[in-house]
Amino acid sequence: MSKSRKMRLRLLLLLLLCEAQGHAAPRPNFVLLMADDLGIGDPGCYGNTTLRTPNIDRLAAEGVKLTQHLAASPLCTPSRAAFMTGRYPIRSGMASQSFIGVFIFSASSGGLPTSEITFAKLLKNQGYSTGLIGKWHLGTNCHNKTDFCHHPLSHGFDYFHGIPVTNLRDCKPGEGSVFTRGIRVLVFIPLQIIAITLLTLVVLKCLGLLHVPPVVFFCLLCLAAMILGLLLCFLHYFRPLNCFLMRNYEITQQPLSYDSLTQRLTADAAQFIRRNAGTPFLLLLSYLHVHTALFSSPDFAGRSQHGAYGDAAEELDWSVGQILNVLDELKLANNTLVYFTSDQGAHVEEVTTKGEIHGGSNGIYKGGKANNWEGGIRIPGILRWPGVIQAGLVIDEPTSNMDIFPTVAKLAGSPLLEDRIIDGHDLMPLLQGKTQHSDHEFLFHYCNFYLNAVRWHPRNSFSHAGNSTFSLECFSDCAPGPPWPSAVFFPALTWAWAVIPGMIRSSTCFPGMTRWLTVFPGRSHCFSWNDLAIGHRLVFLEGVGHPLYLLA
Repeated sequence: MSKSRKMRLRLLLLLLLCEAQGHAAPRPNFVLLMADDLGIGDPGCYGNTTLRTPNIDRLAAEGVKLTQHLAASPLCTPSRAAFMTGRYPIRSGMASQSFIGVFIFSASSGGLPTSEITFAKLLKNQGYSTGLIGKWHLGTNCHNKTDFCHHPLSHGFDYFHGIPVTNLRDCKPGEGSVFTRGIRVLVFIPLQIIAITLLTLVVLKCLGLLHVPPVVFFCLLCLAAMILGLLLCFLHYFRPLNCFLMRNYEITQQPLSYDSLTQRLTADAAQFIRRNAGTPFLLLLSYLHVHTALFSSPDFAGRSQHGAYGDAAEELDWSVGQILNVLDELKLANNTLVYFTSDQGAHVEEVTTKGEIHGGSNGIYKGGKANNWEGGIRIPGILRWPGVIQAGLVIDEPTSNMDIFPTVAKLAGSPLLEDRIIDGHDLMPLLQGKTQHSDHEFLFHYCNFYLNAVRWHPRNSFSHAGNSTFSLECFSDCAPGPPWPSAVFFPALTWAWAVIPGMIRSSTCFPGMTRWLTVFPGRSHCFSWNDLAIGHRLVFLEGVGHPLYLLA
């Protein structure tokens, strides 16, 4: 063979190789849709027959529905921190040690630490265009109002349009206040004490039993006036200072207007997709729906069977449909992984002063937002990727919203971080049927800073529709935790359980302690360990292979 012919052959092989590489499957786009306080019993695909959610149902029919999808926390801020980082919020310092577990003021100095790595930052480093539209709720500033150290643009997003804090009743005139209890304690009770004191002093002075200088009355009246003045200033300035819309670093609307808000944010999300259709992109559309204050546009107001909440939920579903339509229009659907979820369960206690129910449905599950009963942490989980994920598949294995981090990172070609623990697991082997068992043997549920419950899914057990190995009623209310930090429980994960027919052994729950507890066949029992002076309970379910729950 002549040299020229060999050279031509080599060139031909090189061209074929280049062409093959050019036709390699491109990296997928990601559209992550997160509702706020939407219950697992709200979408039609999860059993609701009265709320109209055809677009969410379509997403489930064309993709995979997760029936045991769990939020890492029953509160907005820690749940979203876990979702963004793939780590339990206690690892990143996003678990509060106080009663209030979320940010409610824009001036809060806390937020997602700059040392934490979000999936947006990983994908940005891989050449993705990244955008967040809607609610952030993971902090804004550290030391002053312009450092933006916790802002979305400091955590890997190229574009942000939304609210940096959260949607509250106080943001919408006439919807009441989330500070009612605080106002009662800090304002009304002190004013009542001052009033009673003034009246008592007046009576004693009139009866000649006590000489009261006029300056005392003046000081008490000034104190009452100061308390009232501070209350009026708070009520007047809270809305403009905390309820505003931002685009990147600029405030675009202050205070926030709810008029066609969902339409505006949805249109911007669609524009982001169109703008980046030629390059890989990540879009997180984080809805304000259906967190109170509830709102909806005239096209949806009064149209549902469930009042203001139903109107908001159906407008949310409309927005999901608009995003799916844009992907279809641009022929991006087959190369886009779409994920739909909620940050935690429905806030079932949300009832207005008029008796209107402003909370959603958690289906058959007890509890809701702010507690670790199943209704507070079991959330919708739907993923669609045509041609890659089987349509109409239902998976009953336990999964977490922390799993999105490693799933997205791996699909985008980004190596996982090796300098920290990632608690989430890649979902693709489960979604594609390469494995039938969840990688989560244990899932830990926290009430703010304190460990509240542990879920165990044995390696040799499997979940089946209608015959789950989980008994999901054994969770305690999110209440103040023990007088020691959760670090005592968390790092070692020392619960070693041995299930023996009729008996359960719990070892090393506390140093040097071993207990045997009898479980009578066919019944579940709650044992109170008062001798440990912690006032919590252990709930055991009899039977080999069944899960056990530690209620700490």
